[in-house]
Amino acid sequence: MKFKIIITLFCTALLFSCGSSKNATNKKKNTEVVSVEKKPVKLPSVDEVEITKKLKRKNPKLNKYTLAYIRKYAPLAVHEMHENKIPASITLAQGILESGRGRSELALKSNNHFGIKCHTGWQGQRVYHDDDEKGECFRKYKYVETSFDDHSKFLTQRRRYAFLFSYGTKDYRKWAKGLRKAGYATDKKYPNKLIKIIEDYKLYEFDDVKKKNFKYEKPKREKKTKETITKSKSYKVKKGDTLYSISRRFGLSVSELKALNGLTDNTISVGQKLKLK
Repeated sequence: MKFKIIITLFCTALLFSCGSSKNATNKKKNTEVVSVEKKPVKLPSVDEVEITKKLKRKNPKLNKYTLAYIRKYAPLAVHEMHENKIPASITLAQGILESGRGRSELALKSNNHFGIKCHTGWQGQRVYHDDDEKGECFRKYKYVETSFDDHSKFLTQRRRYAFLFSYGTKDYRKWAKGLRKAGYATDKKYPNKLIKIIEDYKLYEFDDVKKKNFKYEKPKREKKTKETITKSKSYKVKKGDTLYSISRRFGLSVSELKALNGLTDNTISVGQKLKLK
């Protein structure tokens, strides 16, 4: 009789323990922050079709996948140039090189066209891929357009790239050499590879597109899901945080965060309290 009572008590305790564990897991899942990517909008042409057709007529040996990449993403590179002062030729050349013309394993499985790794503070999805080391963490995007946008933020929000913007958007040679100097790539031939792509495919022509000739519709912000809406009115900056990582975490834009807190640049410090509403 005593043995039956002991068994019964043991089973009850076991069931209670499993139930508690399940509830705790669900609770943790509901508090996860999900990054929201803006749905891309159609950008106006920058004569990318005519330019690539002309290139092919003059040199039939040019890579067809590179030409296709230019046709597809030149308007996006020009858009980023107008928004962030990065030469369109540099953005395109880096995208072509880093993504294997959009056909690399990393680009295909994660829409990551610039080889950007997770780094501290990354709140988005991730994928693991062999690079300098085995199984390194890379950022994963829903849209290729987000990868281009993130590439611009990566360069504009890190101090080590700040000197590049003194070159303007016309000097792609200095930009190519400066990216290597700032540590974007370890390959000593990286600048020459970018310059060759730019000159072989005349990507510098896209650096001349004026903003007044390139009118686009600003993307509408997607509705926030339950996971991205926060009841918090403020956030205390932690080690490794950037304005961009905080904005992604709470479903805001960097410009909104800066406006709410009266910031004139992207500098924040550990322990600083930022308004979220």
